[in-house]
Formats: sequence, C-alpha cells, structure tokens
Amino acid sequence: MSDENQPAMDRDTMPFVAPCRIISPLAPFGWLRKGVADLRASPKASIGYGLMMAGIMALVSALAWFYGTHWFMFAMIGGFVFLAPLACIGLYAISAQLERGQPVSLTRNLRAALKRYFGNQMIFALALLVIFLVWARAATMLSIFLPDTGNPAVEDLTGYLAIGSFIGAIFATVTFSASAFSLPMIMHRDVDTITAIVTSINAVLRNKLAMIIWLGLIVLGLVIGLFTAFVGLIVILPVIGFGAWHGYLETIDADEFPRHSIGITSVPRQPSS
Repeated sequence: MSDENQPAMDRDTMPFVAPCRIISPLAPFGWLRKGVADLRASPKASIGYGLMMAGIMALVSALAWFYGTHWFMFAMIGGFVFLAPLACIGLYAISAQLERGQPVSLTRNLRAALKRYFGNQMIFALALLVIFLVWARAATMLSIFLPDTGNPAVEDLTGYLAIGSFIGAIFATVTFSASAFSLPMIMHRDVDTITAIVTSINAVLRNKLAMIIWLGLIVLGLVIGLFTAFVGLIVILPVIGFGAWHGYLETIDADEFPRHSIGITSVPRQPSS
C-alpha cells in the first residue's frame, strides 16, 4: 500500500519532530540539477509561475522606488528573502505532481492543496509576515545611521551598511532555518505547522555547511535575477523552488507522517518523442 493511501494516524501517536538525514555539503548542487530537470519536465507551468512571481516582485520594487525612498526599495528587495518560501508554494505543487508521475496541472493541484491544508499555510504565512514587517520597520529605522552629507562617500556608509547587514543577517538566518523544509513538509505530509518548523530548524542545525551553501546559491540566484531587471527570476525562481522540494525529500525522513492524498489519479507521463 502506497504511503499516500495510508489510513489517518492519531495525532497523539505522531512524533513531535521528523528525523533528518546528514547530507553532503555538496548536496545543494544536486538539488539545483533536479530543479532544472523539473523545469524542463514542466516548462509551461514553471515559466508561467516564474513570470507571475517575478512580475509581482518587480511591481512592488517599482512602487517602493517611486512612492517611497531608494533605501526603502532596497529594504523591500531584501525582505523578499523572508517571503520567498511562500512564493514557492505553487512550485512545490508542480514538483509533487512530477514525483507522483502525474500530468502537471498547477491550478488543480493548488486548489486541492489549499483546500486540504490552507490553515497550516496561513499560520506559516502570518509568522513570515510578522518577521517581514519587523524587518521593514528595522530597515527604515536604520536611516538614523546615514551620514548627514548629501552625497556620502562609500567610507561614510560603512557603519550604516555594517549595522544593516548584521541585523538583516539575523532576520534572514531565523527565517531561513524555519522555512527551509517546513513548507514542503506541510504540502507533502499531514503535519502541523509547529512540527514542520521545528523539523526544519533541526535539519538546518544538523547540516550547517550544506545549508550555508544552499543559502548562498539562493542569494546568488536572487542577485542575478535583480541584475537582469527581474527577467532572470522567471527561470531562477522555479529552479530554486524545485530544488528546495528535492532538498526536503533528501534531508527529511517524514515516513512517520501520512502523506497527503491530492485527489488526482496517478497517470504515468509519456516519454517525449
């Protein structure tokens, strides 16, 4: 009997945290390769989703630039790091269908996913939103460290950049540790938000070097996307999202939790001619 047809388990008998595997520090490069493979297996849905998310990020940045300040715009771009896990929900849905050998239907899978575990996703989204709002507030308060001169030199900005980087690193580390594997786990298994977050933090702490490399690859991808005027994000975001899904599958041993049944009959994909 496949795990997605398991009978429902009593919540009281489920473990509080799913065990994790110790992975190679170079494992994230393999996740990216698998992410590229998923992109090639579902190009229309992946590129369409990447285009939508890149467009939203470009629009928010443009509004912050024209109606706020340049520094606020940079803070908003940094804040995308905190909301990125939520942006990958649709990509996790695509990867879940590819894993099951089902034809990709983003709207159908998202509809079933949101209906089944909307509550856990909203709890997680609320936690990320709070972190993001605190970060945005902290970013605006950092303006007191800006020099009084109209055109400050780079050396005049050293204190501002150092303090801003330190505070941003703290927020980013907490967010990354809590979200690295939690949302894929919520979408893959019948698990509550707290268990998923604790599982993610535990796995990150036990695989520090690999996760530092994975975070570096994510940041590099986002930087490339920004320097290409958000166009590169159309491809980069799907690859990162798919890679995160495969990273979860390789790192977290969630067999003790029943798998979600998404209500779509498995249909093997036909080989391309």
